[in-house]
Amino acid sequence: MAETRILVPGRSQKQGTSLNEGKLKDEYQKVTSTAELNEKDMRRLKLKDGDKIRLKSDVGQTVVTCVAKKDEDLPAGMIFIPYGPPSSELMASDTAGSGMPLSKHMEVQVTKAR
Repeated sequence: MAETRILVPGRSQKQGTSLNEGKLKDEYQKVTSTAELNEKDMRRLKLKDGDKIRLKSDVGQTVVTCVAKKDEDLPAGMIFIPYGPPSSELMASDTAGSGMPLSKHMEVQVTKAR
C-alpha cells in the first residue's frame, strides 16, 4: 500500500567525499541511491534497513534502498535522499531560472519494491 511522504533531496557529507572518487564509483552510487526515512514510518510501512523502496512523483519514479533515522534526525513523514541520478528521476526540469531543478518538498508515493 502506497503512502505519501515529503521528499527533501539535498547534499550530504558522505555524498561529497564519495564524489571526489567519481560519480561512476560504487560508493557514490550507493550513497545517492539510499533514502533515509523516519524509523516510525519504516515500521508502519513494514520496512527494515536495506529494503528496496519505490518512490513515485508526478514526474517519474525510482527504486532505492532505505535506512531508518531517529525522530531527532528526521521527522516522521519526510524522506531525505542525496542528490544524484535516482533523485533526478523524480524532479521536473524547470529551474525557475536558478539552474537547479525545483526539488524541495516534493510529494512522493512510497511502496516496498518487489
